[in-house]
Amino acid sequence: MSHQILDVQLTLRLDPHRNPVLSRLERGMLALNRLIVIPCMVALVAAACVLTYSVVTRYFLKMSTDWQDEVAIFLLVGATFLSGAYVQTYRGHIGIEAIASLLSPRANRWRMLFVDIASLLFCAFFSWKSWTLLHEAWVDGQTTTSTWGPPLWIPYFMMALGMTMICMQLATSLAIDLLADKTAQPIEGGEHAKWLGD
Repeated sequence: MSHQILDVQLTLRLDPHRNPVLSRLERGMLALNRLIVIPCMVALVAAACVLTYSVVTRYFLKMSTDWQDEVAIFLLVGATFLSGAYVQTYRGHIGIEAIASLLSPRANRWRMLFVDIASLLFCAFFSWKSWTLLHEAWVDGQTTTSTWGPPLWIPYFMMALGMTMICMQLATSLAIDLLADKTAQPIEGGEHAKWLGD
């Protein structure tokens, strides 16, 4: 899988003249994803630093720590959920590609559409549940059970926002795929899934 951030011209899949509204939505999602992926990378490094600090202080200094685990978990939840839409733009989530090589290009296109629709339905349900958990945590003032006790609306908000962004990315990709040339073939794997001939 390619981990480089591709140029925006390489990632755009829809001709702006063909459907200007959908093209603007695609550009907006790409810009939002690129804006969020940098803080997510910083959050992963920060979580690693916090956990390392926790291990060092517990082992060498014999100090008890209670806030480090929750800070690391909150950072990891944010990085995981908020970067999900970015990963989806490259079809970088885990998938089984053994069947893809056996199918014809047309059957493979239908397979990808079916998977995207199923993923959108699942993510929409997950997003809805995350927003309800956020509302409950906010209204009830829920906190974690540690002595530090940070509010639970923080991770629930990151989950809800991240899953909503994944739904938006999946819906945008589905709309583009349905407008794509029927003779086009999707490219899966390391690169962003783009249609040949566009």
